[in-house]
Amino acid sequence: GGPHKSIEPIFQTKLGKLYHADCLDLLRGLPDNSVDCIFADPPFNLGKDYGNKVNDKLEKYDYLGWCYAWLEECCRVLKPKGSLFVYNLPKWNIHIASFLDKFLTFRHWISVDIKFTLPIPKRLYPSHYSMLYFVKGPLPKTFHPPRLPMETCRHCGGEIKDYGGYKDKMNPNGINLTDVWIDIPPVRHAKFKTRGANELSMKLLDRVVDIATDEGDLVLDPFGGAGTTYIVSEIKGRRWVGSEIEDCGPILDRFKRLEEQE
Repeated sequence: GGPHKSIEPIFQTKLGKLYHADCLDLLRGLPDNSVDCIFADPPFNLGKDYGNKVNDKLEKYDYLGWCYAWLEECCRVLKPKGSLFVYNLPKWNIHIASFLDKFLTFRHWISVDIKFTLPIPKRLYPSHYSMLYFVKGPLPKTFHPPRLPMETCRHCGGEIKDYGGYKDKMNPNGINLTDVWIDIPPVRHAKFKTRGANELSMKLLDRVVDIATDEGDLVLDPFGGAGTTYIVSEIKGRRWVGSEIEDCGPILDRFKRLEEQE
């Protein structure tokens, strides 16, 4: 089922469709129980300039009301046993988690360590974004947490932890993934940024897609941004659908570069 208002995709591949549209218009046209995994990285309401259609400085309850509107649609279109991830500031995700709890089952609050933020006067120094992980129903259909290599010291190469003397009993494939992710690189450097506003690391999306989807599953990202979710889905053989209300140029450019590399 396509979106209502009969909007047409601005771009498509064999696996995916991108709509230049408001996410609510896209979501309202998708059928119930049709998407395997949703990743949402909405504007954080910090007053950043995302272009002229996004007001990123709403009053608290206006912002949360808007979030609840698209989240309710996300819950509807998610398949039973499907997974939903919401990446946002902790101050918003505490409210969003409480809202989602009416519809879905909470699995994790994942702390994504962020380097290089600015200190805030009279506050603790912020050093994590929060990523909520909910599932529709008691357990997800797909759950493949990757194992991580042991942390080593970048100076001497020695292992940082001794794992309580049980290192020889550990899984040879590496360490269990925890709910604190300290290895996600920030996308800050101009060379790696394809749009003015912040964009997410490929590694973050790569991990989300690995954890919660199988090849051929349908991944939805209602806030296209620089298109990281779509690129990762395309590379990993997942079907994808999404929208971006502002300039889709950065997403189209990335797909063009991807085609040139093939």
